[in-house]
Amino acid sequence: MDMILKGALVSGSLIVAIGAQNAFILRQGIAGRHVLAVVLVCFACDVMLMALGIFGIGRVIGERPSLSATLALVGAVFLLWYGARSFRSALSANSALQPDRGETAQGALAATAAAVAVTLLNPHVYLDTVVIVGGIAGTLDYSAKLRFLTGALLASFVWFFGLGFGARLLRPVFQSPRAWQLLDLGIGIVMWWIAFGLLQHAFGSFG
Repeated sequence: MDMILKGALVSGSLIVAIGAQNAFILRQGIAGRHVLAVVLVCFACDVMLMALGIFGIGRVIGERPSLSATLALVGAVFLLWYGARSFRSALSANSALQPDRGETAQGALAATAAAVAVTLLNPHVYLDTVVIVGGIAGTLDYSAKLRFLTGALLASFVWFFGLGFGARLLRPVFQSPRAWQLLDLGIGIVMWWIAFGLLQHAFGSFG
C-alpha cells in the first residue's frame, strides 16, 4: 500500500499544476463538449508514458537533447496557434457555453486530436511522467513498480475525470459572455507562456 500511496502522491503533485493540458480540459468541461473523449485521451497518454518511464524506457528522451528540442519547437507552434485562437475567442465576446448547431462526430474528432496534441507535443509531459515518475520508481523491484504505477495512474484518473466532469459546476458562472472572455484570455496567456518557455528550451538545446 505504501508504494501505491507514494505513486499517487508523486503523480498527483505533478498533474495538478496549471498547464496547457489542464486548461484545455477545463474549457471542454465547462462547455460540456466531448468531455469523456478528452479525459480518456489524456488518461490513456498517462498510462502509456508512465508505464514507459517506470519500466525503464524514459532514458531515451533524457539522453537525446535534439529530440527534446524538436518536440519543443513543434509544441510551441501548436500552443502559439491555440493561444491565438483563445485570444480571438475572447475578443469576439461570444458565449461558448452552448455547442454549435450541427456539431457532429467531426467535432469529437477535433477535440480528441487537440487533446492528443496538447498532451504529447509538450516536452514537460515527458519530463513529468517519463523522467521524474520513471526516475523515482527506477530503483524499485518489479512488484513495487507495479504498485507505484497503480498509485500514479489512480491519481491521474481521479484528477482528469474530476476536472473534466467537475467543471460543469462552474457553468452558472459561464452563462455570462464576460466570464468566457476572461477564461479564454487566461487560457491564451497560459498557452503562450508555456510556448515561449518551450522556445527557450528548444533554442537553448540547439545552441
